[in-house]
Amino acid sequence: YHDLTPVSSIIFLQQQMVMSLRVSELQVLLGYAGRNKHGRKHELLTKALHLLKAGCSPAVQMKIRELYRRRFPTKMVSPTDLSLPGIHSTTGGAPPGLPASLTQLGFDGHGSPSLLPVALLGPKHELGLSHLASTLHPVHPDVKLQRLPFYDVLDELIKPTSLASDSSQRFQETCFAFALTPQQVQQISSSMDISGTKCDFTVQVQLRFCLSETSCPQEDHFPPNLCVKVNGKPCNLPGYLPPTKNGVEPKRPSRPINITSLVRLSTTVPNTIVVSWTSEIGRSYSMAVYLVRQQSSSVLLQRLRSKGIRNPDHSRALIKEKLTADPDSEIATTSLRVSLLCPLGKMRLMIPCRALTCSHLQCFDATLYIQMNEKKPTWVCPVCDKKAPFEHLIIDGLFMEILSSCVDCDEIQFKEDGNWAPMRSKKVVQEVSASSNGIEGITTKTVIFVRSYGDNRQLCLSPVVKILHICTRGVTVHKIHGSIRHSGVTVRFGTGVILVTSQCWKYFCFKP
Repeated sequence: YHDLTPVSSIIFLQQQMVMSLRVSELQVLLGYAGRNKHGRKHELLTKALHLLKAGCSPAVQMKIRELYRRRFPTKMVSPTDLSLPGIHSTTGGAPPGLPASLTQLGFDGHGSPSLLPVALLGPKHELGLSHLASTLHPVHPDVKLQRLPFYDVLDELIKPTSLASDSSQRFQETCFAFALTPQQVQQISSSMDISGTKCDFTVQVQLRFCLSETSCPQEDHFPPNLCVKVNGKPCNLPGYLPPTKNGVEPKRPSRPINITSLVRLSTTVPNTIVVSWTSEIGRSYSMAVYLVRQQSSSVLLQRLRSKGIRNPDHSRALIKEKLTADPDSEIATTSLRVSLLCPLGKMRLMIPCRALTCSHLQCFDATLYIQMNEKKPTWVCPVCDKKAPFEHLIIDGLFMEILSSCVDCDEIQFKEDGNWAPMRSKKVVQEVSASSNGIEGITTKTVIFVRSYGDNRQLCLSPVVKILHICTRGVTVHKIHGSIRHSGVTVRFGTGVILVTSQCWKYFCFKP
């Protein structure tokens, strides 16, 4: 950013004053200037901004100040306040807190919010102007929103900005404005995808709301009774969730809002956002607008892989720590059982992962976890129900070793020294006779294990084989995993005849 000259600073403040006016005040201003005063708010605002850009008379400038003084009688800043020390950066940067602004309106940034101009002077000047209200919120509080794994931020169109509210009014309304640069317009236009039933953009204009808290990065949080209009058109918000209890007011799930379809892809006409909400005592909110690029689950999975596999020794150390005897406890844990099935899909783990913040050894499948969060982002560990954000995920090296060396069981047991052993439930063990019939891997002594899982049972053949078909005789197929390759080997099991394939899969579920 470049330093603003005194003249451009005054023009900048006048534009901010205009953008804070209400419909009735904009109509008065346009009528005073001899312009058409009919239309919706965003149309009136555009006319007023073009009036300033074209250069208006001193009388019109005085009218702007008069209307603004009526709108905010205790928050007025005169142009002479611009001469206060410290407003201009000594290093050639913008004044502290000065937002990026509209290139089409004579500014040199990307977009500017329309809030109280006094806040543009930064916190030092707010303190130095004793006639300002002490409750005035900063335009750009030190609020940071949580990073969204599926969206890469390309640019800030409006920095996190306080939703200024008048404490005397229950229902609040604030107007913001931003414009796009030619590069941003090109980025959005070139990302259009019309292959589906509707037009989608991978580069999007994203609107977000959060609490005005500075202690940590904030989650998305909608103000009560939120209503958003972009360029005069209502913006679709997430639907209300059904209340958990009778008499409880339903709430919307707070998520980022994609407003790309409502944005003017123009470098000459600014975009306006009108936000209305219900004020809450003791709570303030902020909003921000970003230009983002949407990513797929496959990209996130590749990013997780690029972080590398966590050294197996880390998991072994955690095992030893958990199995170390506590001298103050009468109960000692000598072993740990862990499943090799993903708790999400109940299928064998492919990419075992967990969060660094999790204290358990049980892993879940990274691919399925990321895909589920792509549909509904919660980022909650399926094992312990604690937060497991993408940036905290790791691929467990010890489980990768176990999965590659243990292909015929779904559960293992860790020992005190960090070693492990496969667990096989041998409720029923029978020997069956098999004829080779030209397929290798099926011996005449194939052991069958049956495990109980509620109403279902799990049948395992060792060596590992795949079930092709089961004859009736009291046994019906419940579910078959995997695809069929070859057939031809007959294995007799009880009164039924089972046709199986060569070595490939490991189990099949049935109901007796």
